[in-house]
Amino acid sequence: MTLDDCDNAPSVALTAREVCQVLREVVFERRTMTKVGSLNWEQVYACHFEVDVEGWRITIYNDCDELDYCERCVRPDGQRWDFDSGDRADPIALLSTWEHQSLERMLKAL
Repeated sequence: MTLDDCDNAPSVALTAREVCQVLREVVFERRTMTKVGSLNWEQVYACHFEVDVEGWRITIYNDCDELDYCERCVRPDGQRWDFDSGDRADPIALLSTWEHQSLERMLKAL
């Protein structure tokens, strides 16, 4: 084992609650969200839609024009959260009904 091997230790993963909090801050206009790429929400329709929230890259699934679930989130420092169908804690599912509807409207407006 070399000293370099110690530098490659796995990073601590983000939690669904941390990602949810970033999305809440977008809804309450404490953070700015921009789309990544040229396609808008309507053009994607049934696929992944990526947004940037002040350096956080968040991929959200657009299910036939409805906000469905979060696929992944990568923080500026490289820590990440990835969707796991066996995990009950999806960041989108943790939002209140009002927050979910507000975020969906914001995504459609990008």
